[in-house]
Amino acid sequence: MDATAMSSLGTTKDGSNGNGGGSGGRRRPRYKIETRALSYVLPPRGAWLCGGNKANKDEPRLLLRGVTCEAPPGELVAIVGPSGAGKTTLLTVLAGSSDPSRVASGEVLVNGLPMDAARFRRASGYVPQDDALFPALTVEESLVYSARLRLRAGGQAAAAERARELMGELGLRHVAASRVGDVSGGERRRVSIGVDLVHDPAVLLLDEPTSGLDSGSALHIVKMLKDMAANHGKTVVLTIHQPGFRILELIDRAVLLADGAVRHHGSLDFLQSRLISTGHSIPPHVNVLEYAMESIDSLKPDVATVTTTTPDGVAPVGPVPASARRLGYANSPVAEVRILAGRFTKTVLRSPQLFAARMAQSVLAGAFLGSIFLGTTDLQSRLGFFAFNLTYLLSSTTEALPVFLHERRILERETSRGAYRVSSYVASNAVVFVPFLLAAAILYAAPVYWLVGLARDPAAFGYFALVVWLVMLTANSFVACLSALAPNYIVGNSVVAGLIGCFFLFSGYFVASKNIPRYWVFMHYASLFKYPFEALVVNEYGGARGARECLATAGGGGGEGGLCVLDGAGLLRQQGMREGMRWSNVGVMVGFVVGYRVLCFVFLWFRCHRMRR
Repeated sequence: MDATAMSSLGTTKDGSNGNGGGSGGRRRPRYKIETRALSYVLPPRGAWLCGGNKANKDEPRLLLRGVTCEAPPGELVAIVGPSGAGKTTLLTVLAGSSDPSRVASGEVLVNGLPMDAARFRRASGYVPQDDALFPALTVEESLVYSARLRLRAGGQAAAAERARELMGELGLRHVAASRVGDVSGGERRRVSIGVDLVHDPAVLLLDEPTSGLDSGSALHIVKMLKDMAANHGKTVVLTIHQPGFRILELIDRAVLLADGAVRHHGSLDFLQSRLISTGHSIPPHVNVLEYAMESIDSLKPDVATVTTTTPDGVAPVGPVPASARRLGYANSPVAEVRILAGRFTKTVLRSPQLFAARMAQSVLAGAFLGSIFLGTTDLQSRLGFFAFNLTYLLSSTTEALPVFLHERRILERETSRGAYRVSSYVASNAVVFVPFLLAAAILYAAPVYWLVGLARDPAAFGYFALVVWLVMLTANSFVACLSALAPNYIVGNSVVAGLIGCFFLFSGYFVASKNIPRYWVFMHYASLFKYPFEALVVNEYGGARGARECLATAGGGGGEGGLCVLDGAGLLRQQGMREGMRWSNVGVMVGFVVGYRVLCFVFLWFRCHRMRR
């Protein structure tokens, strides 16, 4: 795209690229968004089936048909129409969030120039219908963290000031200290709007902002949006299903859709005059828009080319001069990691299933498992303890899966608007779980180690706790990696459980590695059980003390008074283990932790890159 077109999307006089907050007396960019003869197609679902037999394929479906409309600054524009008319599709196209490969014809213009979707997303705010918020954060914290990620200067103090300013504008001061999950639907909707308003965007697009709200809350939100458009020169576009009389009075122009085509584009007064001119009589108790949707067939779709003049008081819009064309992030990678880690830490600490329940579970599971294997000395029981211990540790970390999936939705939205880098999210997530899982590992290892009666050596206990910690980190990284791929919780949970079962099967505990078929040997070396299991066995039966421990006598068992036929050193030789595995296996486990996190980043990057594209 040429530099002139890029400049139309981009920067304020101070070069902040639309990411600055507050007024500050600076000249604001103003954006006029247009579509010209835009058609958007849904590819056939059966195109890859039936061996290319066209008779059995679905036909491509046009969601938008030659749509021509505009949204100038200073106006509140409503996209209306019956269900399935294409309202949300048109809004996502205007927001630069649609798939460009599905645009069959036409174009989207910003200030008369072709849209640069990546830049436009950063200069605008897009609020989808479903809220993507952290329920454990307070209203004020949600706005502050969003401000810290989106504002280029001022630090935490400026972010807090911007959050207080927004809470005043949105009428949220009375719930500032309430958690998002505890506030009403209307208040939560206003928080969602506020999260996308912190950087003071020149364009705001909202999908069904009044959906599910009572009439009072819906009116309050639309009044607020009207004020932003009229008094701050913003371009505000929203979709709405069936607005009431009082909301209609606030709408400057409507784009009425039916079956993907524009049936009216302009003011409601113009709509009323068109209906009357075609012989319709609007009942006094029915508003003009409601009546128009009931009489939609009488409005021909060829009015898509109708445009209205810019209202008085709104200056003509042209390309915004780009004194600086930098398309960067508001914070450095280190600052992003710090901010995201702080946000995620609060989420973890306030989620009972992630913190309080997990810590209690660690202590209770350690004590319970230790009481079952209390003082066991025979070899088979010890090996069984090591195996079950790893089974529990690797399977008990799946509770983080729904948290990862919920965060993924927020990640996709925030990174698509240029809030931060995907790498910063992955790093911050790992940084938070390192101390959290260390605490859980110590709480689990302390009771189980001494109750089972393993080697009475502080160094051996420290190594045992280290292995437990690394197993927890490995499982957590494994779940994070799969959560980047899984479409939903059910599929993700099934895949995690299935793979962990496979890792256990190929660990070498049930089937010796030498007996595993060659075409499955790779699973033995990829098993998350193999390396910690070997490390625990070496820790118990290696070294000067463990090598001398008698595990079996000529009379059977490991008791005294008989000829020792198997000691610790003999067991390690028998199992193909050696003392050097103590630290080489730790290195492999660290590699698993890092490797799965890198894969998590790659999968998330591709997912988010596809959205940004």
